[in-house]
Amino acid sequence: MTAEDYYRQGNDYRKKGDWQHALNCYMEAIALDPQSPALEAKEMLESILNFYHRDAYNP
Repeated sequence: MTAEDYYRQGNDYRKKGDWQHALNCYMEAIALDPQSPALEAKEMLESILNFYHRDAYNP
């Protein structure tokens, strides 16, 4: 899969509320392409998780 494929798959998981799989896909996309838009998506998702689930998620 390409970085774009992982990014899109991550977006699909995020829309379903499966945040862990979304983060995993974003990290795969970033590993393949450090300039991928997945970088910003991952940072935004981590920020949301940190705010709403401070006790359950600790990056």
